[in-house]
Amino acid sequence: MIHLQLPAALAALLAGIGVYGVLARRNAVLVLIGVELILNAANLLLVTAGSRPGAPFSAGPVLTLFVITIAAAEIVVALAVVLVLFRTTGTVDLTAVPDLTDDPEPDPLAGPEPLPESQSNPAREVRS
Repeated sequence: MIHLQLPAALAALLAGIGVYGVLARRNAVLVLIGVELILNAANLLLVTAGSRPGAPFSAGPVLTLFVITIAAAEIVVALAVVLVLFRTTGTVDLTAVPDLTDDPEPDPLAGPEPLPESQSNPAREVRS
């Protein structure tokens, strides 16, 4: 019979590596891998808790299936967001601020934009 300390230690190691991957990385794909490691640590703990002798319920493996399903949906949505981010900015660096506007940002060194011809001099308008 396996001791419960070994899977718990492995889950702690996986969770620690996952937290490091989420907090220290700038690449969006590596952050997603860190999140998956944290979810796998939770799965390991759920299966370990459900398989201990004398456990009244077998909820661990059932909850693990739910976590795997939610993780699969999460990774699909997150990878779609990462692909859109890469297509719009050309990078998956999370520290780069993406431009989410449709209009180009005016150059601050260029000075004020000139007004259109019809608004530049209202006195020149000829009324007939």
